Amino acid sequence: MDLNILLFVLVGFVAQMIDGALGMAYGVSSNTFLLSLGIPPAAASASVHMAEVVTTGISGFSHWKLGNVDWKLVRRLLVPGVIGGLLGAYILTSVDGNIIKPYIAVYLLIMGLVIIYKAFTTKMREKPDDYHGPRISLLGLVGGFCDAIGGGGWGPVVTSTLVARGKYPRITIGSVNFSEFFVTLGQSILFVLTLNFKEYWQIILGLLIGGAIAAPLAAMLTNKLPIKTLMIMVGIIIVALSIRTIILSIK
Repeated sequence: MDLNILLFVLVGFVAQMIDGALGMAYGVSSNTFLLSLGIPPAAASASVHMAEVVTTGISGFSHWKLGNVDWKLVRRLLVPGVIGGLLGAYILTSVDGNIIKPYIAVYLLIMGLVIIYKAFTTKMREKPDDYHGPRISLLGLVGGFCDAIGGGGWGPVVTSTLVARGKYPRITIGSVNFSEFFVTLGQSILFVLTLNFKEYWQIILGLLIGGAIAAPLAAMLTNKLPIKTLMIMVGIIIVALSIRTIILSIK
């Protein structure tokens, strides 16, 4: 097996372990690692989303079968999320990767800081908020756009915001994950139509293998890890790698 594939397997494994423990940050983590390895932004985001189609599909189906999906919330998120994702993917494939890379790294740095911030501040309200107003559609649009541009961010932007507002975590995570499959699928279709995937098959295959190996292990470790500490550590790693990418990009 090509050593490059083994490296991408490792990236997929680490990202899935993080996602399995936090319920988010697979895309942000894997994209940050890929950018730090010198992968162009469009290639990194496209590869992450192609791999995520499988994982989000399984996750969304599982949540649906377990009754964790609020269809009113899905209706607010799904279409705006897909539109935002397509817009972000189109911009990403239309701009020179070397020009946009430092900006993507800045976004990922901000996402790392957001994860650290959420670790200290996210608390459930005493009375959960079940009203799904128009602002949630705007949140879906922004979340989809950020997810495509940064190769991830749907979970950190959408899930954490809704839970912080007082939405029921179980139903929120299920509904956001169910919607994420369609957001990811829309972006992946656009990437397939605009990019030559012959160059990226090693990245996609590596991420899939690594994620598949990590998924059951992450599920077993979920209840044993201190989530707050893990969120802080993940945030610090993302911030550090993003700063490194920014420095290398502007040299």
